[in-house]
Amino acid sequence: MNKRVREAGRQASARRRLRLPLLSLLLLPACALAGRLAFPTLPHRYALACAVAYAALSAACVALYAADKSAAVAGRRRIPESTLLLCGLAGGWPGALLAQRLLSHKTRKQAFQHKFWGTVVANIGLLGATSSALYWLPGWR
Repeated sequence: MNKRVREAGRQASARRRLRLPLLSLLLLPACALAGRLAFPTLPHRYALACAVAYAALSAACVALYAADKSAAVAGRRRIPESTLLLCGLAGGWPGALLAQRLLSHKTRKQAFQHKFWGTVVANIGLLGATSSALYWLPGWR
């Protein structure tokens, strides 16, 4: 009986860890749609390039977080936090968020989490500013 209760607790914990990253991944298409509605005349190639860049950077971030987690468990030299944060700032934050939850890595360090969410906000702001600037450039409409 006790073993079943522990297993159910682990499964519930795993579902909770996945909830936030899955919601954030669902927000990306919503943000893309909102951007498309706000700037309907931006070329489709810009949206496609952004989607491909975010996917590639997210995959790179997952790999970095997995390597850092592996190094932490094995007692090897770790990947600097600044590298993880820069990867997220560059656009890999959806993958970083997914890796944090799936690997249970860097989730308890409050200082890192504050910096991480700051990079997320900065990245979204930069994306919005870039989209807005491109909208007003001649030849982009």
